[in-house]
Amino acid sequence: MTEPMTVRDRRQAFVDNLYARERGTRSKNPKYAGDCRQALARMRRMFSGTRQQTEAFEYVFPYDPPQAEQDTWLLVAGLFALNPQPPRSRKGRRTFGASMGELKAKTGTAADRRFTQLLARDRDALSHHLRQTVRLLASHGIPIDHHQLLDDLVVLLGENYRGDHAHQIRLNWARDYHVPARNGRSTEAVADNDDEEPEPGDAS
Repeated sequence: MTEPMTVRDRRQAFVDNLYARERGTRSKNPKYAGDCRQALARMRRMFSGTRQQTEAFEYVFPYDPPQAEQDTWLLVAGLFALNPQPPRSRKGRRTFGASMGELKAKTGTAADRRFTQLLARDRDALSHHLRQTVRLLASHGIPIDHHQLLDDLVVLLGENYRGDHAHQIRLNWARDYHVPARNGRSTEAVADNDDEEPEPGDAS
């Protein structure tokens, strides 16, 4: 008898599927590549309104997000579609602060104010500010670790967004933003694979 997937397993499978969609856009199979591009476009449109958000449901709900996390999973799907890039490395995790630190390395102190504002945003305003910031990262070709981002946002946008765990997440982001040598962003190789990918599977 197959053991049921834990919430962490389901989060992992959900984000793995997002990355599979990105890889699929570079497939040598034109139909598959087109399907993946269409999927990303639908997820991207979810920020346009409630009706458009429903187009993203088929990419999220097969992975059975806990009810308290549904909005966060949908948000991460949309954020991924705004900046669909493979992660820097398959080894370890990379916080959003590390991605912002890479932006600072490219743009200088202009990133400081934006990052400070991001850390200071309360739960209600964080989603909007993240959308703006992710677009900026995309414009500079800076990837995001969406596995780590989902885990972090489940806390930052959850009921305990003022708790100790949320505070520690913000500290982790700040540390990785201000101490680039510790997150190794100058030495990590882009994890990319142009081989033919299987179609993203369902969550069964």
